This record gives sequence, C-alpha cells and structure tokens, in this order.
Amino acid sequence: MKKLAIKSEADYQKAYKKSEKDLEKFWSDIASEFHWKKPWKKVVESNFKQAKTTWFKGAKLNITENILEANLEKRADQTAIIWEPNDPTEKPKHISYKKLYSKVCKMANVLKELGVEKGDRVCLYMPMIPELTYAVLACARIGAVHSVVFAGFSAQALADRINDAECKVVITSDGLRRGAKEVALKEIVDQALEDCPSVQSVLIAKATNKNIVLIEDRDYWLAPLMKEADKHCPAETMDAEDLLFILYTSGSTGKPKGVVHTCAGYMVYTAYSFLNVFQYEPGDIYWCTADIGWITGHSYIIYGPLLCGATSIMFEGVPTWPDAGRFWEICEKHKVNQFYTAPTAIRALMACGNEWPKKYKLKKLKVIGTVGEPINEEAWDWYHKYIGNGKCPIVDTWWQTETGGIMLSSLGKIGPQKPSFAGRPLPGIFPQLLDKNGKVIKENNQEGLLVISKPWPSMIRTTYGNHKRCKETYFSTFVGHYFTGDGAKRDHDGHYRVIGRVDDVINVSGHRFGTAEIEDAIDQHQQVIEAAVVGYPHDIKGQGIYAYVILNATPEDEQTVKQQIVEQVVAGIGPIAKPDKIQFVRGLPKTRSGKIMRRILRKIAEGKGNELGDTSTLLDPSVVESIKQGAL
Repeated sequence: MKKLAIKSEADYQKAYKKSEKDLEKFWSDIASEFHWKKPWKKVVESNFKQAKTTWFKGAKLNITENILEANLEKRADQTAIIWEPNDPTEKPKHISYKKLYSKVCKMANVLKELGVEKGDRVCLYMPMIPELTYAVLACARIGAVHSVVFAGFSAQALADRINDAECKVVITSDGLRRGAKEVALKEIVDQALEDCPSVQSVLIAKATNKNIVLIEDRDYWLAPLMKEADKHCPAETMDAEDLLFILYTSGSTGKPKGVVHTCAGYMVYTAYSFLNVFQYEPGDIYWCTADIGWITGHSYIIYGPLLCGATSIMFEGVPTWPDAGRFWEICEKHKVNQFYTAPTAIRALMACGNEWPKKYKLKKLKVIGTVGEPINEEAWDWYHKYIGNGKCPIVDTWWQTETGGIMLSSLGKIGPQKPSFAGRPLPGIFPQLLDKNGKVIKENNQEGLLVISKPWPSMIRTTYGNHKRCKETYFSTFVGHYFTGDGAKRDHDGHYRVIGRVDDVINVSGHRFGTAEIEDAIDQHQQVIEAAVVGYPHDIKGQGIYAYVILNATPEDEQTVKQQIVEQVVAGIGPIAKPDKIQFVRGLPKTRSGKIMRRILRKIAEGKGNELGDTSTLLDPSVVESIKQGAL
C-alpha cells in the first residue's frame, strides 16, 4: 500500500496540502490501493445541513476480500491474529491468514444455514475469543450487519440494543473469563431474550465449558456446526454505502444511539489511519488492548490491522491479573512493536509501582499509544519513561465511535511529542475551533468547541432507525459542521489538546455514558424521586460518576439504599456504569424553567464549592448550600 504510507514530516506536509487542494483526488488515490468489484462514479457527495454524506458512490466491494483474499495471495502462512488467553498458563493461539479465511467462511456458511441474509442484523455478545473476530468478519462476508455489544452490559442493556436493531441472530458463549472472574454470559442472553421477538436463533461458542441450558429450536452449539460447514464462502457484493455495522454509544439522552458505519469509506480510512499513526512495517507485531465491544476494537484490532496485512494481538484478560506485570509479560513474550491502550490502564499500572515494567524486556517497542480519553501529563511521563524506555513516541489519539477512525494524532515519531496534546489532524481531516456563537477561533491557545468542517470517509452515516437524531446530535449545533461535543485548544504548531466533553456525557475509563442513561437506571429504585449525575476527576478512571439523589423519605439505613441504587444501575446498564459516589439531597439546583444547573453540581463534586459563580437565577438558591454541607 505504497500510496498510503507517510514516512517523514515532508510526506505529512505534502499529503496534507494535497488533501487541502483536492480532497476528492486525495482519497481517490488512496482508495485505488484496494480491491473493488466495480469502481466508483463519484468520490464524495456531502450535505452537512442534512447530515447526508456518501463516499465512493456506485462502487461495489466486499471488505473481507481486502482482508482475506488479498492476504492469501501474499502472506497466507503469516499470523493474522495472536490470541492471548486470560489464563497465562494456557498457550496462545497463532491464527494464520489461511486459517482465518477458513474460519470466517465456515462461520459465514453457518449463518447462511440459519437463514441470515444480506442486510439482516446479527448481535454479538461475546468474550475476547477468536470466534468473535470470525463472527464479525463472517457477517461482513455475507452482507449481514454486525452489532457487537460489550459483554459487560446487563441483560436489559443487551435487550435494548437487540430490539433497536431488530437482530435476527445472537452469537454468544457459555461464559466469559476476565481475570479471576467468570461471568455466565448465556444466562444473561436468556434473560435478555425474554423480550426480544426478532431473535430466531442463538449460536453459542465454548469459552469456559460451563453447563448451560439449550432452548430447543433456538440455541445451537457453534463448534459442531463450524466443523461441518464448507470452508469456502463467496463474498457478497456490497454497495459502497451498504451498512457494515451498528455500534451503540451513549448520548446525552437516555437511549443509546446506534452509530452506523458503511463498507467502503470505513475500509479506506481505518487502513490508512492504522498504517500511518502506528507506522506499521511488515513483520511487526501490533497489540491493541481494547475490547472489540468498543469502536477501538473494531477499527484497530480487526479491520485496520488486517486490511494492512498486520499481525494483531487479541487479549482475553485484564491488565492486573494474575499480577500487574501481565501487559509487559505479553509484550516481552510476543516481541510487541506497537502497543495501544487506555490512560485508565496506564494510571492503574502506574499505581502498582515501577518494579513491574522493569521485570520485562520492552526494547522491541517502537510506538506506544493511548486512546479513549486525554492522558494527563504525569501518566504520559511514566508511560514514556518506563514503557517506552524514554525513546518510543507516544501517539495520544483522539477520535470517537462516530468518526470511525483516529482523527488527531502524531504519526509515530513524525512531529514533536507534546504531553497532553493529541497532535495534528491526519491528512484529509479538517478540524476547527468555534466559539459558542459558531464563530471560528483563529487565534492559538484559545479554548473553543471542536468541530470537523469537511467530510471524511469513515464518518457516521446515521443513527440506526432515527436519522433525525443523528442530524440533531451532530450537525445542528453548528450548521455546516460536524460537532464533536468536545472542547479543545490549539497551539502555535497546530497541535490540538482535547479538554473533554461539553455536553452531558461522562467519560469513564474511556467509555462514554449519557447522564440521562444512568439517571434513568437510578430512577427505577422505588425510593428515588429524582437523580442528577455528573462526572468528577478520578485518579484512575479519568472521570468518576457522582450521583445526587432525592428520596421520598429519609432512609433508615443509607448504605443499604446506596447499595441498592448501585445494583439498580448494574442491572440496567452494567458494572462499568455504577456510581462511585452517591449523595442524598433534599433538592437539586434548578432554574425557574426547571433545568438542572449541572455546572454547580460538577463544581461541588470536584470539591470546588466556593467557585460556583452566580446562583441568583436558581429557583431555590438555598438548595446549593445544603448540598455543599452534605458533600462527600
């Protein structure tokens, strides 16, 4: 993929200027590196006012042919995926491109036997096992739309996502191993499917050898069906704008949004961004520690690396089990060259002490990266010193589920390294900072609202089943721009520092949750009248969840009620969304129109109760003082 590669500062400048001068030719030249069944008639058509964009109009392709057939020709015996199991005493699996082709085709044929057709939606609720990758690519192979749901979500959250997408099939496993924990995934699926009328079949992979109940004419063990299936499956011809997948993300309203990505643009951009951000070279071993239940796993464990013929590690476990050296032990064992993880993991491992990374040889590392949230300078310095040996460039990537791929980052060692700055836009990406009135901020070192002013190939196409919501959420705040929902600053070198969310979204360990989503779960408790949730600084997670709750009566045992509320959130969403702090209050700071003044609640949660500013517009200013006095 010669046209994709940026190898120097001069290459970056040349590519960026080319994209500024002629965006269509820039992306056309890059797209020509891939295999197409039929070429495009028009590179891009875009109308941000209507939230409508198409890329490579008229083109036909199948993304899996660019992963499977393309690599069978050049590297059939090369390892595509190294699967590192949860238990370090178990042997890793090395899955070649030839074996990947066979497994994907077999699973595709299993799905076809179950009646899955082009355009049908398939829900994947699975642990980090190879079958998850096979399932993702099998869906893409036959034109089915995959909807991966993180296997930490509750039965209710799973059911909501299945019903929104009207999934025909669910693929899961008997259980899940994560560190010392085992989770009975099939039981969660059974509970979810009590109210999911669209689901016709459930496929179950073996991951824990746990005894489960099979429901006749609905549930099937995957392994015997795979064994009997044909190892060849022709790739369905897809239009450039056919749906590839739906991935649900939280917004500022209660219901999760089904972000839609399509085949061609997503393919082109994930490959382009992967190759250049991580400066991947043939023969390198690349490891992204994310879960495939999130966009990072989609774009930078599966699609981006495999489109580039890379060897990608898939890890079943957690960073601190059986001890805090697990990440570094894996890096040494597999001679990892590029390592990509979250600031939350870095902070947690930093807290475990410097002796853990010192035990392992990390000299093969060439590029280390972070994703999910801005990394603080202290964690950046530790990561650079103890993991990167003071030499590895850090790619502090900024992007979103909705962007599909990395938007702001240094490209390996290309460009200066600046702690807490994500970096410059990739070629073909055009960010701007606006003030609250939509005026462009041209001066540097000024805080503004981050927007993208021109289309890019992997951008969100719609929110599934509700295009109006997509338009209102992303394209209506500043007409003619995609609004990221983040605040940012830009320095004199054009490097962006992303400050964080400006809407009612909390970023917990890189996972976004709408405040309304958590509040809705809390409100289900019979004693809760109303709740307001905000984020606050957390040493490990980046942001913690602080819940202010009004009860219908003073509880006899506060701790019991708090625990019940936590359990309510876990049941409604999952353990990752449970509040870190709960404060019972007599009222909430509201304007006369009934709007909750969250900035006041954030300040109190941050321990800045003396910096609240003007509270005279509140319906009852005395509420603020009572909250301050009872603050945790």
